Amino acid sequence: MKKILITGAAGFIGSRLLSILASRGDEVIGIDNINDYYSVVLKYRRLEENGFKADFQAPAAGSSATDTAATQASAPAPAALVSSKWPNARFIKMDLCDKPSLDALFEAEHFDKVVNLAAQAGVRYSITNPYSYLKSNLEGFLNILEGCRNFAVPHLIYASSSSVYGLNSNVPFSEEDIVTRPVSLYAATKKSNELMAHAYCKLYGFAATGLRYFTVYGPWGRPDMAPMKFARLITSGKTIDVYNNGDMLRDFTYIDDIVEGTVRVIDTLPEVNSDGLRYGVYNIGCGHTVRLMDFISELEKALGVKADINFMPMQPGDVYETYADTSKLERDFGYKPRVDLHTGIGRFAEWFKSDKNPLK
Repeated sequence: MKKILITGAAGFIGSRLLSILASRGDEVIGIDNINDYYSVVLKYRRLEENGFKADFQAPAAGSSATDTAATQASAPAPAALVSSKWPNARFIKMDLCDKPSLDALFEAEHFDKVVNLAAQAGVRYSITNPYSYLKSNLEGFLNILEGCRNFAVPHLIYASSSSVYGLNSNVPFSEEDIVTRPVSLYAATKKSNELMAHAYCKLYGFAATGLRYFTVYGPWGRPDMAPMKFARLITSGKTIDVYNNGDMLRDFTYIDDIVEGTVRVIDTLPEVNSDGLRYGVYNIGCGHTVRLMDFISELEKALGVKADINFMPMQPGDVYETYADTSKLERDFGYKPRVDLHTGIGRFAEWFKSDKNPLK
């Protein structure tokens, strides 16, 4: 049994990961600031699914991770909620930018693993709200690195993103590709995380594994992502905006495959690389592309409703194609995605139409 910290534990991937680790017996502590980048109701319901009573106060409208941190900076660490499903799982509302509380948590718990999934998400949002990315994705991540350094955490696993590939035209995207041409500030912060982690591995000797997540979908997904956003509009008879006139390719990966791969990485220290560091970066995706229009067609069938589509040009920050070469993750961790698009969309649609979905 390991003691594991999950940041972003009210998020899409984090909430599912917490349930898998807790159910197998690990001692898990989840933290999240529950900011209102998207519906806090969905975040509360994810917490409730994991046995945490969601009785927190939501941030004021328009607040951000930065605002929340500022109000907590001088406050003591909040008390933990214990899951009614798993006595080995706890949740604390906490912001990564609240360094005093975060340090107190690291000092008290002596984590074996830290999984950093907390970040200011969204490519297009980074164009209009750049400062929230600098605080959450850079300052917040630095606080995580400092916690691992100062409190002897053996292994950090952290979320990077497929967006780091930017203008890269080599497909499928390989970890060996040079990624120095981002097309959004969000992507730039994620590449910065990889560089920061490498520096801390070199300076302080702990292990770090970065995961470049590709497009994730499934039950409890983010409402700002295409599957959830399209489903809500389609079922309410509203028009969906489809960019680049529908000519886009995405490496859609079902949530259970993503979490299963993440767990494999949590359970294994990275091998010592050619620089003498236990440091690695991996693509984690499905390993093949789906045309956006084919994805929409599959969604229409599962929901039983035809979409009204408004075709639009490419948007700033978007890329034409994401396509993961997952051979490195398969070789080192035995990762192999199992859920095909038809099955995954079917499961998503079933959840979307059910009473479990608070946003339908």
